[in-house]
Amino acid sequence: MEEKKTSKKPRAQKSVKDVAPPEVTVFTADATAIDNEGVRIEAKRIDPSQIVTVYNGFHGTMYYRSRKTGELYKWDGFGDEQDMELGELKNAKSSSKKHFINNWFMFGDEDVWVIEYLGIGRYYKNAVSIDGFDEIFEKAPDEIAAIVNGMSAGQKRSAAYRAQQMIEDGRIDSMKKISVLENCLGVELVER
Repeated sequence: MEEKKTSKKPRAQKSVKDVAPPEVTVFTADATAIDNEGVRIEAKRIDPSQIVTVYNGFHGTMYYRSRKTGELYKWDGFGDEQDMELGELKNAKSSSKKHFINNWFMFGDEDVWVIEYLGIGRYYKNAVSIDGFDEIFEKAPDEIAAIVNGMSAGQKRSAAYRAQQMIEDGRIDSMKKISVLENCLGVELVER
C-alpha cells in the first residue's frame, strides 16, 4: 500500500517571541493569552510566587490572614499597599472572596492583568481606581450618580466615608452633589 502525499505543509506554531507584543493581552486561567486581534498565543507561564502590589480599597484599616501560611497582611488606610504573591491572591479568591467582591483589594495599572488572570473581572467592572477616587466628587451631579450607582457595596461604603471627609474639609460644598451622594449611597452625609 502506497502512502499518499499531500501538498499541505504543516503549519508552523508561533511562539511568544514570534508574535509582536500586543497592545492588549488577556490572560486566561490556563495561562494562555489572547491578543488584541483575538489570536490565541502561548503566554509565558505565570509564576505563582511572583509579587503583586495590592492596594487597600477600604477606607480604614484592612486585614487579610493567609489560610495557607497564617501570615497576616495589614493595610493602615485607603490606598496603602502590601506586596503579595500571586499564589496567595489565588488562595484569597476562595477563602476571602469578599475582598474582591467589595473591591477592597485593588490593583495598580501595571497589575491590572491580575484581575483577568484570577477570573474576577465581574467584580471590578465598575470599580473606581484608587487614584481616580477623589475625581468622582469633582464631576457634575448626574455623572456622580451614574458612577456611584455602578459601584460595588464596598466601594459605596468607601465613597460615603470619603465624601464625609471632603464635606467636613469644605472640598464638597454643593448641596446638589451632597443630595445626589446621599440618595445614591443611602446615607446621611449632612445633618439637617
